[in-house]
Amino acid sequence: MSDEEHHFESKADAGASKTYPQQAGTIRKNGYTVIKGRPCKVVEVSTSKTGKHGHAKCHFVAIDIFTGKKLEDIVPSSHNCDVPHVNRTDYQLIDISEDGFVSLLTDNGSTKDDLRLPTDENLLTQIKEGFAEGKDLVVSVMSAMGEEQICALKDIGPK
Repeated sequence: MSDEEHHFESKADAGASKTYPQQAGTIRKNGYTVIKGRPCKVVEVSTSKTGKHGHAKCHFVAIDIFTGKKLEDIVPSSHNCDVPHVNRTDYQLIDISEDGFVSLLTDNGSTKDDLRLPTDENLLTQIKEGFAEGKDLVVSVMSAMGEEQICALKDIGPK
């Protein structure tokens, strides 16, 4: 055959899908769904029965878990929707850099330095003030579909 070597691009991903299919009729309030390519938390579901030969339709009102934008979608209840794999992880805050990135301590003792401070003003001031006072802070990081963002803060006492 040929003596040339084949090189494959490595994406450092185990091939796990960012979403999984779920029937639209089984998605409930406080569940997650993907609307317009964005991971969203469902805040309202209404199902409408349609005419003689139509499908029942589910009307979803959901909020983007990273931007907070309200999105809506109408899907036949028998069709599949994409549901994102959403994970929440707690990390201890070590440092806040000048350029808006945070340094976090993971469970295995290594550091995670690729996350920005949250855009939510309230949470941002809580983190900055607590860090300035020298408190031990634990931040909750929500991750879905390749995106990560700090979504909550816990104070575990002074250092």
